Amino acid sequence: MYQDYKNAAQFFLIYIKEAHPSDDWAKPVDGEDTYYADPTDLSERTSVAETCVTDLGLTLPTLVDDMENSTARAYKAWPDRLYIVGTDGRITYQGPPGPAGFDVDVAETALKAELRPAESL
Repeated sequence: MYQDYKNAAQFFLIYIKEAHPSDDWAKPVDGEDTYYADPTDLSERTSVAETCVTDLGLTLPTLVDDMENSTARAYKAWPDRLYIVGTDGRITYQGPPGPAGFDVDVAETALKAELRPAESL
């Protein structure tokens, strides 16, 4: 979706608190065999985020939540969630909590609806 719409909308991945830290309750996730301890400072969190982006080959801009987890709390983003924020700053789409609610097709439909008014000008 990022590749298809990056010229029409801004995209950000926001790296938040570890969902399955090795020093807490690492839980096997299909296809994953690498776990990280829950970072204790922003430098560690940034390092894990950079590793994630590199290992997964992600190309979208990535931001890192603060150590107070302000973004994760404000958006109820843990463990993951998709949002679309309109140009007026209002949330126009809030996906269900992931990973089960992480539905890119539904988010893309919502993004198209948000972009449609701009395309008709």
